[in-house]
Amino acid sequence: MQRDALKQVKRLVVKVGTGVVTDHRKRPDPQQLGQLVDQLAAQHQAGREIVLVSSGAVGAGMGALEFDRRPAGLAELQACAAVGQSRLMGLYGDLFARHDITVAQVLLIHDDLRHHERHLNARNTLLALLDRGVLPIINENDAVSVTELKFGDNDRLAALVACLLPADLLVLLTTVDGLFQNFGEVDGQIIRRVTTIDRALEQFAGGTTSATAIGGMTTKIEAAKIATRAGIPLVIASGRKPTALQAILQGDEEGTLFIPNLRKLRGRKRWIAFFHHPRGSLLVDDGARKALREQGKSLLPPGILRCDGDFEAGEIVRVCDTDGTEFARGQVEFGADTIRASQLKRVEIIHRDNLVVL
Repeated sequence: MQRDALKQVKRLVVKVGTGVVTDHRKRPDPQQLGQLVDQLAAQHQAGREIVLVSSGAVGAGMGALEFDRRPAGLAELQACAAVGQSRLMGLYGDLFARHDITVAQVLLIHDDLRHHERHLNARNTLLALLDRGVLPIINENDAVSVTELKFGDNDRLAALVACLLPADLLVLLTTVDGLFQNFGEVDGQIIRRVTTIDRALEQFAGGTTSATAIGGMTTKIEAAKIATRAGIPLVIASGRKPTALQAILQGDEEGTLFIPNLRKLRGRKRWIAFFHHPRGSLLVDDGARKALREQGKSLLPPGILRCDGDFEAGEIVRVCDTDGTEFARGQVEFGADTIRASQLKRVEIIHRDNLVVL
């Protein structure tokens, strides 16, 4: 894939981080929000469909409630989110109104996308908004989410939203110009193009020291894994540059471009691969691994070496090789107890139509 292909993007998801939309007092920065909205509005007026995933609610609430650092307690975090989300949306609404663009707030929790019917409903709602020229602004519903139901971070949420639609492009706007080799060093150099996400590349990524944010470049790499496997290109770029989006969408060498997998996943496969917290795992032998990865076969009982976890029929599990490395994910036909009983013969534990090689 070449950068010129980005000129053809019709639908894009843009995620902005807390550090991009808040100031040193941890409050929404009207000037910074203004230039971001100007960029998004220009692309909207050019005929592109835009979905914005915006962090900043907790940060905005921290400033209002006079927290110096991101609270560790769940109740305090949710209080910050509840106060900050309304303030953030008020600012967005006013700024987009200057461009005659209507916005819609969409707050999600993980269960909204994990359950298949709710998953499809969320997709249909977003598509209906886009069809009417509305710009959805999405955030995790932090005021009610609990640990086991959370997406984890907004980079992941943005990747899942891009998969849900699906989008033609995912852009993560952050406080740096992209992914760097030797970041912060004299010989630091931006990586303009990534074709393979391997361990060497992951070593370039680090966490964050921000008082308001979570994740950092590590979560952006994880988001890139999701998006590119789904066949969606991803760009990490600076949200501080008022021309960043324009440069990306006119094919310039802006930020870091992650090249998508040519084997795009269809809707149901995307749902199986990315929208679940797997309840268990199946360890398979080398023969089964080869049959699944290279021959497109279903998983049969003889190939299973071990069954871990407590899950029911119809749930999503990891499929791992003998080293314990996950290489696929699938929807099982039988529960864990039945599989562990080792009495199943000539049946498919995971049908190939319900299995995704990652």
